Amino acid sequence: MVKETTHRADELKKLGWSNDDIARYIELWDYRQRWGAINLERDDRLFLRKAEAALPAITTGKVSVKKPTQDKSYYRRLKFFLDAMNLAETKLDLPPGSRGVWPILLEEELRALDYYEPVLGLPDTIKAKALEPIREEIIGRSSKLESVNLQICDFDFTTPLEDLKAKQVTSWKPLREGVSREDQYYPVLSEEAVSNFREEVRLQILSLIREILPSLSDTKKPEPPDDWSRE
Repeated sequence: MVKETTHRADELKKLGWSNDDIARYIELWDYRQRWGAINLERDDRLFLRKAEAALPAITTGKVSVKKPTQDKSYYRRLKFFLDAMNLAETKLDLPPGSRGVWPILLEEELRALDYYEPVLGLPDTIKAKALEPIREEIIGRSSKLESVNLQICDFDFTTPLEDLKAKQVTSWKPLREGVSREDQYYPVLSEEAVSNFREEVRLQILSLIREILPSLSDTKKPEPPDDWSRE
């Protein structure tokens, strides 16, 4: 039997498993990948064994096709939150050319992933957690800009993911784990401040992506030109 490299929750759903059981399967599968089955409780090991016994065997002989970066779970999670922020900004009364700091940050992170195309498997996604406090530091740094270039708005960081989980099974974690639901601080930059701030973020994020993600440790790819875009 070929060993799977990702969980197979979609297949369990097609087999009629409940959302609760599928969510439990995803959580146990992820835990076993990180810490090993020996650390699971007996009931959890039996449940995981039952789920995997219900799945059809993975057959060999198929051509291996590299999954595009944009289809990786880590990338799609960031894009999901970016899309939620873009939608929220259309409902705010913002001056022309203004842009939220969070979208700038996520756009630059996604651009770096588009360019360097890391594997984004388990080793990468574990190490990528180091980006979370750095994002918060960048957001905090924006608050030091002159008030003429800064507008403070609110964004609900919690509800979009809760709404998604009500519709489908996903193991995605909140964008800001450990941050209280009441913390909806969402700084928005004026058009005059966007360009310089984006440039600062771009330089920092490009360097961090290469340093943090194990699959990019041997990359020889130079930094992309400023006008580089995946499109």
